[in-house]
Amino acid sequence: MSSGAGHPPAHRSVASIRLAPSQSQSGSSNPHTSRSPRAISASYGSPSAIRAEDDFVLVEIGSRFVRAGFACDSLPKVTLPYGPEQQRRTGDFRAMQDLGPPATDTWAADYEIWRYDVRELDLGLFQDKLDRLLRDAFTRYLLIDSRPRRIGLILDPAVPIPLLSTILDTLFHNFQTPMVSLMSSPTMSTVAGGVRCALVVDMGWAETVVTSVYEYREVKTTRTVRGGRLLLDGLHDLLRSILNDGEAETKQGRVLSFDECEDILCRLMWCRASAFKSLQRQSAQLDTVEEQDESEVETAKPSGVAEIPLRSTSPPSTLQVPFGKLADVCDETYFDLSASPCTFDDHELPVHLLIYHHLLQLPVDVRAVCMSRLMITGGCSEILGIKERIFDEVTSIVERRGWAPVSGKGVEQLRNNAKLRKESVARTSISSAATSESGGDDVDGTRSESAATEASDDPVEAKIARNRPVPQQMQGQLRAIHSLGPWAGASLVCQLKMPAMATMDREQWLQHGANGASRPREVDTKAQQRHSAGTGGLIRSSAGHHVSWTLGIWGSV
Repeated sequence: MSSGAGHPPAHRSVASIRLAPSQSQSGSSNPHTSRSPRAISASYGSPSAIRAEDDFVLVEIGSRFVRAGFACDSLPKVTLPYGPEQQRRTGDFRAMQDLGPPATDTWAADYEIWRYDVRELDLGLFQDKLDRLLRDAFTRYLLIDSRPRRIGLILDPAVPIPLLSTILDTLFHNFQTPMVSLMSSPTMSTVAGGVRCALVVDMGWAETVVTSVYEYREVKTTRTVRGGRLLLDGLHDLLRSILNDGEAETKQGRVLSFDECEDILCRLMWCRASAFKSLQRQSAQLDTVEEQDESEVETAKPSGVAEIPLRSTSPPSTLQVPFGKLADVCDETYFDLSASPCTFDDHELPVHLLIYHHLLQLPVDVRAVCMSRLMITGGCSEILGIKERIFDEVTSIVERRGWAPVSGKGVEQLRNNAKLRKESVARTSISSAATSESGGDDVDGTRSESAATEASDDPVEAKIARNRPVPQQMQGQLRAIHSLGPWAGASLVCQLKMPAMATMDREQWLQHGANGASRPREVDTKAQQRHSAGTGGLIRSSAGHHVSWTLGIWGSV
């Protein structure tokens, strides 16, 4: 039989795979199925091709962590920390060796992605760190290919311009991102709290930042160096003093590793209650006593001491640390009540004094709205009892000083002296009476006009307006509310398709860089809103339509 005669074998025919066994034996080459192969492949194909155009990736870059995920999700897909493990190459087995604690005091530098002080920062190394973290997040956790995708970048507004330029260069060059939208962390935290105005206290790693947001606009920002880094150093000094039996002054360097000290901080650190709250407690209230067996009490260990096994010390040991000393470290770091307020610099104020001075410098209407929406976010805000302590300390300062910007001995004498207080009240009443006499005619005329207006109004409308419930907005009272964090707020913004104001296009950035950005006052805001508020809002808007673009609050000096 010739090789070209007849039909090919059944096991070699592609059409026979899609046919039934009876049809494959009949020898027909065309598949007699109800659906075509193209319809089958479309039905069982991957959905990545469908969502490729709609994928909008949100990236939050902090001092030590990178969070990434898709827009419109409730939580990020991954939170990647940075450490020495990300610096190892293939074949580097130094992690298997017991190297012990570092010999220098710069033990936190290997765990930080960037710092605010860019004078000693290698921008090339920072770019390599960021590129490695983002590639790891995109390929291993988000499971997306190398196709260009729009990215929403959540950053602190105080990020320096060199760091911001390096981040944008990494996204535009290494990931071919067509468009990047900048979003402020305090504003996104306000959105995640479900309000339009808030006082956001971000207790981060490098510092604690207090930002007042009014109608989604940042009004004022103040900072202090009292953050997680200072707290971790204080905990290490405590453990070193206990380990060396009080000889911490003669010892230099670190006695335990960064990872172990941070693990102790996350597990055991706590903050005691405020003295202001303990004074308000009712004296008739008695503490309940739990009944225990006397034999169990005798054999039990002291409840105020924690046994901490240390593996990174040489040799490994077990420390007994009182819980009270752990609370003392937290008090010295964030509340430092030992010194007077006038001895602190502007960048090292305790947290409760920083919040009070921040509120004191705000306008009255902004203060009344923001103080009733106090948000405490950040990694260090998860310390047990610290949110309640901050709220109580600020409340005690407000009740003790009020909102008078002047303080000192003279003010205290005026408050405590009844005679001087009566004289000041009398002067105020005399001045108010003189003002009313000079403007009495105007007042009577205004009253007559208002009476005529009320008489001419419709009584039915007046009754409806009188019975209509008036929405009461809490103002002038301290109140704490919860926020889901800046990443969740940015995801909600993308879901609501709000217009983006700080948007960079890849072509414009590669052509001009950061020098091509205009000042916020030079940009037509209404024109940008018309272009951005399209069918897709923040997700589908393109900065290529904008003749002039800006970096927003990141580019303003």
